[in-house]
Amino acid sequence: MQSLLELMLARRSVRKYAPDPVKEEKIEAILRAGLLGPSGHSKYPLEFIVVEDKATLEKMSHSRVGAAKMLTGAAAAIVVVADIEASDVWVEDASVAMMGMHLMATELGLGSCWIQVRLREAEDGRSSEEYLREILEFPSNYQCQAILSIGEAERTPKPRTLDKLKVEKIHREKF
Repeated sequence: MQSLLELMLARRSVRKYAPDPVKEEKIEAILRAGLLGPSGHSKYPLEFIVVEDKATLEKMSHSRVGAAKMLTGAAAAIVVVADIEASDVWVEDASVAMMGMHLMATELGLGSCWIQVRLREAEDGRSSEEYLREILEFPSNYQCQAILSIGEAERTPKPRTLDKLKVEKIHREKF
């Protein structure tokens, strides 16, 4: 098992996938990682929509202007939505869940990519959220944060290195 820092260095966005399906056990592990994320005031407003149907993934690939095309080649996608009436920090909760799932995909040897939905536009001019709501039928009191595309990476990107970190962005005591 690698350290968390090594895992974070290895985590890279993957946009090209091999045609292989992803085993259900791996999808379940990724979902558990999302469910294990902390939640403000323990409200847990998140819901996860798993999509593996190729026709649905193709439709979803039009949910973002120029940024969701990788869904056509992905084996699966996990859409993170939240009940906005249940928590005022749902965006933070959803972001933490997305990162946990992104890291778990890397740990399992899978490629993944975070596709931002909140405050983004679909190819047809509607909001990305409206576009996805029509396809996935999540309730109106739920908002969508992001989609995690998942699949066997066509090629594995090289990990980052610590010497490339922008340490000049670290401040101590004051800005």
